[in-house]
Amino acid sequence: MVSSTLSAVALLAAFLPTALAQTYTACNPLNQTGCPNMPALGANATFNFNETWNTDIWTKANQGTVERTDKGTYFKVARSGDSAQLKSKFYMLFGRLEIVLKAAPGVGIVSSAILQSECLDEIDWEFLGVNNTRTYTNYYGKGNMTDLTRGKDYESDATQDDFHNYTIDWTKDRIQWWMDGKMLRQLNEDEALGGKNYPQTPMNIRIGAWAGGDPAKNSKGTVEWAGGEVDFSKGPFSMVIQDVYAQDYTSAKEYSWADMDSSGDWEKVKVIEGKSEAIETIEQPHGVRNRFGALSKNAKIGIAVGVVGFFLIAGLLGLAYFIKQRRAGRREFLAYQAQQDKENADLLQYKQEATGPMRNGGYGRI
Repeated sequence: MVSSTLSAVALLAAFLPTALAQTYTACNPLNQTGCPNMPALGANATFNFNETWNTDIWTKANQGTVERTDKGTYFKVARSGDSAQLKSKFYMLFGRLEIVLKAAPGVGIVSSAILQSECLDEIDWEFLGVNNTRTYTNYYGKGNMTDLTRGKDYESDATQDDFHNYTIDWTKDRIQWWMDGKMLRQLNEDEALGGKNYPQTPMNIRIGAWAGGDPAKNSKGTVEWAGGEVDFSKGPFSMVIQDVYAQDYTSAKEYSWADMDSSGDWEKVKVIEGKSEAIETIEQPHGVRNRFGALSKNAKIGIAVGVVGFFLIAGLLGLAYFIKQRRAGRREFLAYQAQQDKENADLLQYKQEATGPMRNGGYGRI
């Protein structure tokens, strides 16, 4: 259940960009013009992180190791400055995000799964490695950090020992945070500074782990919020993702900022209808490399065995053909040699028959 009052750590977090290493924008349309259209998801999709993730859908950002394994994708923090992160190339304008993850342990280590827009609207799940039984929920509107009631923490099952489903369900009217099918929190639109601080612009997915307790990279306040300084000698520290489900509540191909003004209102976002590139990529991965990369491990093993088998059979057939041809050549040579011997014998016999005895006791040609 939610703590009755925000702890000192949670209160401090209200003053800080809690997903600091994950939060940035390339072009903020509230104070810049000409920001490019954003590719939409425009449907729903499930992404299996146990074996592979498609680089046409997800891109690695920042320093840090993102390692694919059969047990999940590991986001590793091993040294100062590491912030292992993936972000989706697609955006959603209201939608549902479900992530099956196991948080990273370690003092000063932060695991996060967030939705964020180029306007710096943001919805967060966060997990501090210093505490195995708490989850943290937060949100931002247009990067505003003055509202001290945003962040709330909740008691939970062991976040670092087991995988859990963490869900964000986001509409124009409310945001809900769910853990393993149980709703922990609901934020109504009018509760966020009368709607002014309510996240409402297209967001992409950003998942990863970072060292909030790295004093070489972060402020004293951030290090304290993260639970203390990281001892990198105890690393690497790993967050693990198994599956991601994303559902865009529009059917857009792209989102455009062409009509946006300084209000950051969702109704100013232009929705361009059509089938999105993300869905086309999911349905038919582009290129031989990506097609192979999208296959399961068993399928890849099957293909590899098939290729080896093909070359083995081809080699055996080639060897058999070589032996056959060699034997045929030997037979032809023996037949030719026999013919030559016969011709030589016939010639010798002819010479003998053509030569008779001479009168003087010798032999000579008649």
